[in-house]
Amino acid sequence: MNKTALYALILAVLLPLVSYFIIKQFSVGALDIPQPVFSDTTISRVVNGKIKNETIWHKLPDFTLTNQDGKQVSLHEMVKLDPETGDTIPKIVVANFFFTHCATICPGMTANIKKLQESIKKSQKVGDRTADFVQFLSFSVDPDRDSVAALKKWADRFQINPENWWLLTGDKKTIYDLSLKHMNLSVQDPQGVDTGFFHTDVIVLIDRDRVVRMPRDGFGNPRTYRASEEKDLIKLSEDIVLLMLEKDKKKKSFFAGKLELLGVVFLLALVGLGIFLFVLRKTRSK
Repeated sequence: MNKTALYALILAVLLPLVSYFIIKQFSVGALDIPQPVFSDTTISRVVNGKIKNETIWHKLPDFTLTNQDGKQVSLHEMVKLDPETGDTIPKIVVANFFFTHCATICPGMTANIKKLQESIKKSQKVGDRTADFVQFLSFSVDPDRDSVAALKKWADRFQINPENWWLLTGDKKTIYDLSLKHMNLSVQDPQGVDTGFFHTDVIVLIDRDRVVRMPRDGFGNPRTYRASEEKDLIKLSEDIVLLMLEKDKKKKSFFAGKLELLGVVFLLALVGLGIFLFVLRKTRSK
């Protein structure tokens, strides 16, 4: 083996290894992934002789409501099939609150969420490109008046794709508990209030573990996504994709915790190869 071939071999072995350590060193925190917000409790445990605090994040409870097609749906049904394993994977959920008699922010909010829905596609180039990893939910805060027919009329008005966007009505307490207790959004019953009644235009991002996520501002404080702000919609579309790419923490890959070992093996193999070539060269020169 001549020197050029040897150097090429060394480069081929070292480049992936060096790249791995560089990426590992600098990639943590490089992506601005939205973080959990609402905690239930903190558990302290001893790991390797040190006390480690683990935050238990608040999860949305399951619920059953009725969508614009008159179908009863539940949070646990919002899953997709893993094409490789056949297992079910929970969808990322994007939620907001509205009512069909609203004459202020609701029409604009729905129109903007429709743009968001249309902007997020599957990676495939042909066929149905509707994103099957995300589910949009619009909860009516006026379920007494927002019947299935009213929701269907609203959906038709905005050409909503029901494949991954449901307008929901049903038990008022369930809807208000979801908003007030589990998403920390203030809502008010618009019954008897003028149709110009103003309510929140906040959009809530919920991960596969049913935990609310938000981005952080420059001071590290949680920042909401507002349907009326274009920059928030752009950020939300990016964050949906980031959560889709986020690995399941409960599942460890075969190489989890073994990459450093593989790196050492590569280096030892490289050293062994060098010794072998040196000995071979000496043997031939005799």
